[in-house]
Amino acid sequence: MPLMLVSGAQWGDEGKGKIVDLLTESASLVVRFQGGNNAGHTIVIGDKIYDLHAIPSGVLRDGVTCFIGNGVVLDPVQLITEIDALKQKGIIVDSNNLVISPKAHLIMPWHKLLDMSREKNAGKGKIGTTGKGIGPAYEDKSARTGLRVGDLRHKDIFLNKIKIVLQEKNTLFKHLYNLPELNAQDIFDEYMRYADGLLSLVADASFDAEAIAQKEIVLMEGAQGALLDIDHGTYPFVTSSNTVAAYASVGSGIGHAPVIENIALVKAYTTRVGNGPFPTVDTGEDGKRLQKNGHEIGTTTGRARDCGWLDLVALKYVISLNNYTSLAITKLDVLSGFESIKVATAYTLDESETDKFPSDVSELEKVIPIYTTLAGWSEDIRGITEWNQLPENAQKYLLFIQKSLGVPISIISTGPERNETISFVSQESSVKNLADFLKAQHN
Repeated sequence: MPLMLVSGAQWGDEGKGKIVDLLTESASLVVRFQGGNNAGHTIVIGDKIYDLHAIPSGVLRDGVTCFIGNGVVLDPVQLITEIDALKQKGIIVDSNNLVISPKAHLIMPWHKLLDMSREKNAGKGKIGTTGKGIGPAYEDKSARTGLRVGDLRHKDIFLNKIKIVLQEKNTLFKHLYNLPELNAQDIFDEYMRYADGLLSLVADASFDAEAIAQKEIVLMEGAQGALLDIDHGTYPFVTSSNTVAAYASVGSGIGHAPVIENIALVKAYTTRVGNGPFPTVDTGEDGKRLQKNGHEIGTTTGRARDCGWLDLVALKYVISLNNYTSLAITKLDVLSGFESIKVATAYTLDESETDKFPSDVSELEKVIPIYTTLAGWSEDIRGITEWNQLPENAQKYLLFIQKSLGVPISIISTGPERNETISFVSQESSVKNLADFLKAQHN
């Protein structure tokens, strides 16, 4: 059972959904191993746009099983809403194509209420959370007071756990946030309405063994990006889970399998949503142009993303964490029409030049990027599918990235649709279909 990993190498929003969808052509199982519905993937197929939040992108391929792993926190209300939205677009989601780990933790009403209350009271210290209860759900998981999907099987135990948790949470709501207390029976009744639907999707004891016995490729789909990792990101302006590729086995329960490809998703420029340092942000006309041309609005939040130039210092740091085998460069078409394109190759920190990414957020807030300026291209490259069709300056830009990072580019996205893609292993060894290449490598 060879594994293929796909994870974001920036602050999220790198276009993972499209790339995962592309690669599912060769996969039998697509696994989501961390995060919650604070992540969002937009996939364009023909005239239909699919917005996914909790369900892995493989759901859009016939014959592919999607697995929501134990590392995920799951909101039953949102999941049901997402399943209904897909049904309206002709995609049926049931136990034939979606399986949920019984160990995945549930997002409960108090998690959302805590999330929003804390953010409201944080003032200038706001993190920019989505308010969907992700962080508090992970807190309870670590505190060993969380409720898991499998707990829905045991009604008496589930109700008792809610009562125990609310002894603490209601004290916070009443005395710290001046909010009404939550009622345990009401919450229990609500979640029992979801129980049968969720439990019909829960993995049985033989699921993992069956998956491991298969020789087809298993695709691990990360959410958010490495710079939002709870340990290795720009803490505290991060998400509440481990987003780096190494967490895939922990968050899925699938381990000890060979990794045939570990792909870094890299947007051709950089974006960030929420608060926190962003060294290469462009607050001028170029940044506004990137935002407009790239339709940089969060799938989950609806918030406009800050935009700026590619940051090779940050990317080198992320590559050192993830041991990537190749890069997928997304949204290259957004750079069309720029007369020149800037790339940060180093920083100035306290009047000294450095190529190291600071681990301390207070230092990162002070860095000044040192840019290398490359010539842009005027041609519209949207929809190009062959390397030699790219303008010379677009090729030079990509090769500059590849050489600077020391990792080969395997995929180039030239538009949001499935077929608006160039797939190759290196400039010298062009491959039209990366999925076929990876299958050949395994065989």
